[in-house]
Amino acid sequence: MHDKYDSRTIVGLRPQKNKVSPFVPYHFLHEEEPGISGNIETVNTIFLTGKECAFKCLMCDLWKNTLDDAAPFGATVQQLDYALQRLPHADVIKLYNSSNFFDTKNISSKEYPAIAERLVQYKRVVVENHPKLCNKYCLEFNDMIDGRLEVAMGLETIHPGVLPKLNKQLTTEDFKHATKFLNEHDIDVRAFILLNPPYITDANENIVWTLQSVQFAFECGVARCTIIPVRPGNGVMEILQQENFYQPPTLAMLEEVFEKSLSLKQGQVFADTWEIGFISECPVCFEARKKRLEKMNLEQKILEKILCNCTCC
Repeated sequence: MHDKYDSRTIVGLRPQKNKVSPFVPYHFLHEEEPGISGNIETVNTIFLTGKECAFKCLMCDLWKNTLDDAAPFGATVQQLDYALQRLPHADVIKLYNSSNFFDTKNISSKEYPAIAERLVQYKRVVVENHPKLCNKYCLEFNDMIDGRLEVAMGLETIHPGVLPKLNKQLTTEDFKHATKFLNEHDIDVRAFILLNPPYITDANENIVWTLQSVQFAFECGVARCTIIPVRPGNGVMEILQQENFYQPPTLAMLEEVFEKSLSLKQGQVFADTWEIGFISECPVCFEARKKRLEKMNLEQKILEKILCNCTCC
């Protein structure tokens, strides 16, 4: 395994970014998710347009809808107003920005009061952030909001030979320390776990390491884990696939690791079904199997498998 993919190389291999406005969120939606107690909660998810993440992770494609520089002061609040005027009432709000909410080069801490003012109706506020950027700004923002704060962080994988190669500049100890810090201040944590990260190409090995990463996250004090199938599309991933350092996951793999993770009963687990058409092997059963995963996300229990008579399943 080699280490040639540093930040400069990763950025140089990318296709162009999408054109986005600093005053309008690039996407927003209304969905459902189980609360910690198991009751179904309504969720408004707003994908804020902001400065590209400072960490150039090898597998990431979230930079496609980011700005090269920070949005003007007050632009984040304008984006919130734009989306909230178009979204229905909800119990929970997720503010995802393809970067780090508590990176003050992305969102100034001086904007926190105005942002918090817009969130008074929500009983839970979810933001995404790098473990190394869990600091006093998390606590400042937490003190301003009425709802419970949840920080979503990428653990990715605990494979000792793979995590250093993802260019995330993170160790498992960093993640453990960040989770402990947040939990000690009564802040919940959600972990993002990768299925089929680069450099693990055997299907069984991928399932084993994904499951072990989920277990590690729960042992650290994480309340929820989201399993994300790693997809191509950022330039370097295509090269890794050609060099046999990356193998896209299959729908069957996602189903298996999701079921095994739910069976742990250590916390809530979700299978990310966002744009997972690329892991479909069968156009006949894909939609039904996707809906099964989404229902399992809501009910947090293993449902009967979808049977298909096609030769590819």
